[in-house]
Amino acid sequence: MVIEGLDGAGKRTLADGLTTALGAKGASVASLAFPRYGKSVHADLVREALHRGHGDLADSVYGMAMLYALDRSGAADEIRALRSAHDVVLLDRYVASNAAYAAARLRQDAAGEVVKWVWELEVDRFGLPRPDAHLLLRVAPAVAAERAERRAETETGRERDAFETDDGLQRRCAAVYDELAASGWLAPWHVLDGVAGVDLEALATTLLGQ
Repeated sequence: MVIEGLDGAGKRTLADGLTTALGAKGASVASLAFPRYGKSVHADLVREALHRGHGDLADSVYGMAMLYALDRSGAADEIRALRSAHDVVLLDRYVASNAAYAAARLRQDAAGEVVKWVWELEVDRFGLPRPDAHLLLRVAPAVAAERAERRAETETGRERDAFETDDGLQRRCAAVYDELAASGWLAPWHVLDGVAGVDLEALATTLLGQ
């Protein structure tokens, strides 16, 4: 199960709450978050580039997307092992993040060439495990930005990066996420209200029954 959404949408909070709700129903749950900062050289290059390291690397849409994809490719065996050992594996961001942000940066929609390229790279070429479902935590871009800014002020090491501070990018990304969800891209999507709150018990029941 993949949790998707804008920076500041509350994905980590949802993952923690859903883990507790699934566990209460007797499910064994494992989780993994992307990018795998501190664990993957590709993820660390991403973080450095987003804070203006490595020259103009962050300006390259395809270059950054490749680093994100390589980070996930390096975790493919771990994901498969977790799926074998647990009832549910929760991933905080996955292939759809790459598709949404790359398309938004290039001002393309979900039917654009870069979304197709991400699928061909990560799913067809790298052979990443396909998810069973996406959970899109939907919030207005302004709300997500406010949360991300507050998080940066209160949590050490969570300074906003070049993508998080680009309000136009976040708005375009939200639109692409909606299009991906509407088309059922890669796996079925469940759209959740990130402002009104999520009924975690009901969501856990739905996910375990699908």
